[in-house]
Amino acid sequence: MNIVLLEPEIPANTGNIGRTCVAVGAVLHLIRPLGFDTDDKAVRRAGLDYWARLDVRYYDSFEDFICRNKDADLFFATTKAEKTYADVSYGENPYIIFGKESAGIPEEILVEHRDACIRIPMIGEERSLNLSNSAAVILYEALRQNGFKGLERQGKLHRLCWK
Repeated sequence: MNIVLLEPEIPANTGNIGRTCVAVGAVLHLIRPLGFDTDDKAVRRAGLDYWARLDVRYYDSFEDFICRNKDADLFFATTKAEKTYADVSYGENPYIIFGKESAGIPEEILVEHRDACIRIPMIGEERSLNLSNSAAVILYEALRQNGFKGLERQGKLHRLCWK
């Protein structure tokens, strides 16, 4: 599984998404320019000690990302999409792309990938959800569709036993 952030601006969002990626074994792809330095204290604080275990890959532009991931199964998360994130089938290795917090994915990219655009349903007058929440919602749907492959499905109590 792959989460792609196109020009992210807020370090805490990227840190939170990085932590989620580590928890499920997903790769985080960051497309420059970034609105922060990845050594930024806010990124590390949001990612806590997970950042060191994160598989993170950097790209100089969207074109660089596409060139280096030619056969990627792409999904574009946008409030402008005609279908929801639950209306599509995710293979074992999807690339779920999110735009920057202030503007989303540029429409020039969206119109080229109309059938791959997905949205999270919301009340009409709301603009969008927080980026890290949106990434988690869609990533976990892709994981669910793939049977949560490789993930722990049963929790354990620390001091007591289940009856």
